[in-house]
Amino acid sequence: MSELTTVSLITIVAETALKTRLAKDLKQLGVSGYTVSAANGEGSRNRRAGDVEGGNIMIQCLASRESSLKIMTHLEAEYFENYAVVAWVSAAEVIRKERYT
Repeated sequence: MSELTTVSLITIVAETALKTRLAKDLKQLGVSGYTVSAANGEGSRNRRAGDVEGGNIMIQCLASRESSLKIMTHLEAEYFENYAVVAWVSAAEVIRKERYT
């Protein structure tokens, strides 16, 4: 097996209405691809299932540490204050690190 390299796994949970905008932002910030899934749950602002038209989504992408910092900075500046968005970064081990800028 090829050598494993650590990259950042960025996970964003947001209202479905932001899907297109978030996807566009991620591409502009250099992400080569992402996965979108339906999401629901409960957090500090109580239950989020169904209280916003269209529900919630979870977007995940892999990126370099440098790119993950840019993405989180962008999310903080553009989304956190005015939208129901939460995001986090965790480590992921991958092969073919060149795919994740």
